[in-house]
Amino acid sequence: MITVRWWAGAAMLACVGTLLGCGDGDDRVPGAAAGTPTPSAAAPSSPAPSSPAAPADPLLSGKREISMVRVRGSGSELELSGSLVEGGDTGGRVLFVPVPIGDDRYVIKAYGTADGHPANDDPSCWQVNGLDIEPELTIQASTCDADDPIQRFTIIAQGDGTYVIGSESRTLQHAPGNGLVLKERGDAPPPTTFRFVDKGPFKREPLN
Repeated sequence: MITVRWWAGAAMLACVGTLLGCGDGDDRVPGAAAGTPTPSAAAPSSPAPSSPAAPADPLLSGKREISMVRVRGSGSELELSGSLVEGGDTGGRVLFVPVPIGDDRYVIKAYGTADGHPANDDPSCWQVNGLDIEPELTIQASTCDADDPIQRFTIIAQGDGTYVIGSESRTLQHAPGNGLVLKERGDAPPPTTFRFVDKGPFKREPLN
């Protein structure tokens, strides 16, 4: 009886030692310390770097004066006197500053040549002529008022150095015989585009 009890006790000790020393042999990596993750636990991947934002167009920043020329036009600059014309040579304002107000919308200020005359430094603004009747509207000069919806214009870059100018659902187009007008595109050919020419930094000091 003593011999049987001794062998039973020895067997139990051997079994306990095996459980403590070996664990589940199939799940352990040889030589790995207890609690060390197995290679199957993949490290979280780092997020891909975001692409840099496209640079803002300096000609639409409100900090540069520009002139505007119609593509496929006469080559003459746009001019704002009583109304917006192309190459009218009436002594009107030919320098413009599109001032961004959000959502690709701008108040377009017009200035005379910077020749020291204080009146040339006091702006007029583009405004849809409220006396016109659809389908063709003209643009006239007016006292600047950024809160007036008819002084808010869209300017959309075309990616080739040209721009489309519009107001609400209308675009600024050249209509033979009528000059520059705002009208619905409808089934018209591709929109009239304009090239902007940088004339230097905006440094005007208005009268008031």
